[in-house]
Amino acid sequence: MNPMKIAVAGASGRMGRMLIEAIHNADDAILAGALDIAQAPSIGTDAGAFLGAAQGVLIESDLASGLAGAEYLIDFTRPEGTLKHLEYCAAHGIKMIIGTTGFDEAGKAAIAAAAKKTAIMCAPNMSIGVNVTLKLLEMAAKSFAEGYDIEIIEAHHRHKVDAPSGTALKMGEVIADALGRNLDECAVYAREGITGPRDPSSIGFATIRGGDIVGDHTVLFAGIGERIEISHKSSSRVTYAHGSLRAARFLADKPNGLYDMQDVLGLR
Repeated sequence: MNPMKIAVAGASGRMGRMLIEAIHNADDAILAGALDIAQAPSIGTDAGAFLGAAQGVLIESDLASGLAGAEYLIDFTRPEGTLKHLEYCAAHGIKMIIGTTGFDEAGKAAIAAAAKKTAIMCAPNMSIGVNVTLKLLEMAAKSFAEGYDIEIIEAHHRHKVDAPSGTALKMGEVIADALGRNLDECAVYAREGITGPRDPSSIGFATIRGGDIVGDHTVLFAGIGERIEISHKSSSRVTYAHGSLRAARFLADKPNGLYDMQDVLGLR
């Protein structure tokens, strides 16, 4: 079986390097391209230099050069960059694994449209554990539909630019759907001053940013006389890299279509 030819966007960043290392260590994948912004000091250097193991692939800012030999692109960058990559990949039949968060409705629509031309796996969190947690939350929400207040608490490193995290929002969506609610209508993102009693139909969010926290998420179902907490804590980005490779394997026989990690893990 031929190895998967995978390119990585944001190749100079922390997640990009984790992905490159995971590809380097995988038996069924090779690094076929590496992208970063034109201003990145790593442009023109070997993508595996940080590993001390040359990959024979230079970090490029030009999409045509960086993706010339790729069958897949794994992208954990910013919405504006991902959408540019998306347009190119859709036009050239390159499959995408998208872990970028913070898309607006127009961005989500663009991803759905591109999926008619190529296969795309898009999820706010590639961790297998997080996606199993989402399934547990769906089950729990149905059991705690009455008499339990729902709060979602998330913590990430100081460099994260969007809040709440994409994973926290996905948790909220899963819970709201299970309860027959619309998250846009019941979400509460901030509390200050005299807020009055808590609306029992609301889903609250609390955001923490600090240090080098990779990603912690807890959903609290608070009832009278008991509370249930379902948590997932990430100690390394390697879980996201391994999940991304699993997603690439899932897309191998898919000519087009939009999928998420629930599809990859067979949790539908």
